[in-house]
Amino acid sequence: MAKVKLTRGGVYLARLDPAKGAEVGKLRPVALLTDQALLDTEPPQVFICPLSRHSKSTYQALHLKLPPRDGLEVKSYALAEHCRSISIRRIRSERLARLDADEIGEIIHRLQRLIGA
Repeated sequence: MAKVKLTRGGVYLARLDPAKGAEVGKLRPVALLTDQALLDTEPPQVFICPLSRHSKSTYQALHLKLPPRDGLEVKSYALAEHCRSISIRRIRSERLARLDADEIGEIIHRLQRLIGA
């Protein structure tokens, strides 16, 4: 695949396999949370938040509901407890959609809740 221009808040398909234990895997949409200034340097790794069509009520405080838009065709949930760093080589698509600044802030707020900040 040709080099993709990555943007903060961009939603891309990423290959998250192999998954271990309760980690989410497979080819799925992810939202990039890495700061744009760092993305502009084309780092080898990026920090992402995986998206899913499903959310469990147990994790309601950590999941952010995202409405469909552009290439993100179904209601999705940002899974803060699964945020992690991945190689940019795992990114497998052009940008499907983009989260707005408030949505990015809400994911970060949920990450802070997760780590007790």
